[in-house]
Amino acid sequence: MTDMKATALKPSNIKQLAGSPNLRFVPSNYVHSTNLNHDDDGDDSNSIPIIDFSLLTSCDPNQRSTAIHQLGKACQDWGFFMVVNHGIPDNLMKAVIDCTDEFFNLPDEEKQEFSGKHVLDPIRYGTSFNTSTENLFFWRDFLKVFVHPHFHSPTKPQAYRDVVLEYSKKLREVARKLLGGVSESLGLEESYLDKALDLESGLQVFVGNYYPPCPQPELTMGMPPHSDHGLLTLLISNQVGGLQVQHQGKWINVNALPNSLLVNTGDHLEIFSNGKYKSNVHRAVVNNKVTRISVVTAHGPSLETIVRPASPLIEKENSPSAYIPMKYKDYLELQQSNQLDAKSCLDRVKIPRN
Repeated sequence: MTDMKATALKPSNIKQLAGSPNLRFVPSNYVHSTNLNHDDDGDDSNSIPIIDFSLLTSCDPNQRSTAIHQLGKACQDWGFFMVVNHGIPDNLMKAVIDCTDEFFNLPDEEKQEFSGKHVLDPIRYGTSFNTSTENLFFWRDFLKVFVHPHFHSPTKPQAYRDVVLEYSKKLREVARKLLGGVSESLGLEESYLDKALDLESGLQVFVGNYYPPCPQPELTMGMPPHSDHGLLTLLISNQVGGLQVQHQGKWINVNALPNSLLVNTGDHLEIFSNGKYKSNVHRAVVNNKVTRISVVTAHGPSLETIVRPASPLIEKENSPSAYIPMKYKDYLELQQSNQLDAKSCLDRVKIPRN
């Protein structure tokens, strides 16, 4: 495997491929462009909105009102923000990253025990995004686990179950509080979104991502530009850069504050808000030096909920519904079963304007 420039390989997992001792070139079916220009278009990372969670949960109505206003502005202007003072212990966040690293370092045959076949399987280990539909692959291995309304977890490594259970529970509380603030920022009652989308039975998906070093990072991608299903996605990482968000047509490198949560808006928040809060498009780039590990947790409605624009927003703004109602489960299946391409799935449920 000394010259792999023109060689196509069927991926089993990217960790194994990246660990090949003589790997100097990216296999041809991982090459997405001769030069993807992964550099950020401008150092605007400092302007990414920061939400102080302690203000959102404050008993002081003025502080809370300020936080709700900032949250609404972040959703409308960026669809992306950092959350600080969220109350999730630093050592728990570190344990989540460490256990995820341990999982990907298990022997291949042990990881393969968790290979799911269907996009709605509650535990699914795999590589790239959806190798059954892709001709070009992504420099990524993943573990997807449904942790709510029914909790699942791999049985290895041993500590993983307890760590994921505690983390997902605390994160769900933060997400629901954020969504209460989002609901109010839209002029609705704090509990309106929660009840309308049945968040008590809402889907929460824990995703571990493993992006090993790549010999030619400028030729490939960890994940392509895409938006997420669901309402809010909350992300932590091992502090290795690689996440880029699209803002005003530019790609912005995200430099996370220590122990912050990175949050992006999902397609179903765009639908619920009737387009006021657009889902954020983002991508993952890779490097040639160190492994990046991220843990992304998506928070959505219940699988059986039919998601449509909130009727009070339609009435208040006297504007027609811009999206076709669709069951969340059907949308999830549609998105996860196809190739990932920007907002192509959301575009299918948009109602054309005359």
